[in-house]
Amino acid sequence: MFSFLPRYCVFCGSEQIAEIRKEFTFLFPKYRIDGLDWEIEGSFMAHDYTITQHGRHIVTIRKEWMTWGDSYELDIAESADEIVALAVVLTIDCVTENSSGASVTISSN
Repeated sequence: MFSFLPRYCVFCGSEQIAEIRKEFTFLFPKYRIDGLDWEIEGSFMAHDYTITQHGRHIVTIRKEWMTWGDSYELDIAESADEIVALAVVLTIDCVTENSSGASVTISSN
């Protein structure tokens, strides 16, 4: 199916558990996470954003700026969300860094 804006699927094993969609905006990128009922807010270009579910904290992402290479601080509230939260964060980072819309596949077994 054709889509104007990029969409990325997150799998655990062979099961698709989420789809990350880049939404149309004029100034700053915005994403929607379908399948997990997660909401995402913040500055993606500054790598400073938060993911919540009905007000419950899932993960906060912050980029450490004074380091060699790229370094990020992730505060994941519950260990049960670690793998999925990391997959979502890595996908958004890849999309933000690569504006060409190339396909990204991140999976966990």
